[in-house]
Amino acid sequence: MTLSPAALAALVVRLRTAGCVFAEDEARLLVEAAADAAALEGMVTARVAGTPLELVVGFAEFCGLRVAVAPGVFVPRQRSAFLVARARALLPPGGVVLDLCCGTGALGAALLAGDPAAEVWAADVDPAAVACARRNLPPERVLEGDLYDALPGGLRGRVDVLVANAPYVPTGAIALMPPEARDHEHRVALDGGPDGTDLQARVAAGATDWLRPGGALLIETSDRQAPATAALVTRAGLVAEVAADDEVGGTCVIGRAPR
Repeated sequence: MTLSPAALAALVVRLRTAGCVFAEDEARLLVEAAADAAALEGMVTARVAGTPLELVVGFAEFCGLRVAVAPGVFVPRQRSAFLVARARALLPPGGVVLDLCCGTGALGAALLAGDPAAEVWAADVDPAAVACARRNLPPERVLEGDLYDALPGGLRGRVDVLVANAPYVPTGAIALMPPEARDHEHRVALDGGPDGTDLQARVAAGATDWLRPGGALLIETSDRQAPATAALVTRAGLVAEVAADDEVGGTCVIGRAPR
């Protein structure tokens, strides 16, 4: 739908008053997503009440894609684009990708968009995440289960690039997260255990069984946790490297399997 300049300006003021920092951008997305005036009012009311913008409009913009989102499912963060860029550089044409703890499947979807010939698999333990990821990836390749337990045996030893944005928020820090995450994303998508590395440790420990010789594991982490994440990757028998991009705030540990 479209709004008059005066109505659009009023909407921006309403959003800014509610605390929306990027009110102009949000107003544009809301107007674009609304079918009519009644729908727009409902969406604005939800946003002003604190519902994350992505849930209001039904998608998140990520790596040039509009990724479908759903209530409770981890919304892709822009910092994860750094991990995608590093993964793209390591993925051979038509290669095999595994997106563990996939959430919406945004990482796998971005890699598939960069190489439509890639064979992309994804898995998550949360049924809501699996249902959402099946909207963003080939549904038959999105599997429900606990990390590697979800995967078909035929994938073992074939993965070129394994990406994982496993939960890495320390349990005690969840209460300090912004309400848009703390109140709207399932705890299983956030809680990384006492120091935030419980899931990362399990991902790293199992990676060598699924990577091909010379394949790569990329785990998103924080700058503070990166040394501990790298130690876990090294302990798993991979050659670890910490990579970071201060501009987007992205940090990941890259582990290379021996050839």
